[in-house]
Amino acid sequence: MHPQNKDQLLALKAIAKAWKISVETGPYDPDFVAMVKKAEERGNYKDVDPNDIWGSLNLK
Repeated sequence: MHPQNKDQLLALKAIAKAWKISVETGPYDPDFVAMVKKAEERGNYKDVDPNDIWGSLNLK
């Protein structure tokens, strides 16, 4: 999604800032948060179809 105007851009920035704060100060274990951030940077993850987990992972 790309903001169409300045108001939308400001709203998206506010949402992103609030989400980051809630994740960093939320109830999550800091080690878990660090693991998720590291995986996100790596980007080598797979989408898994919940209706065909084994097939999604090429394990059928």
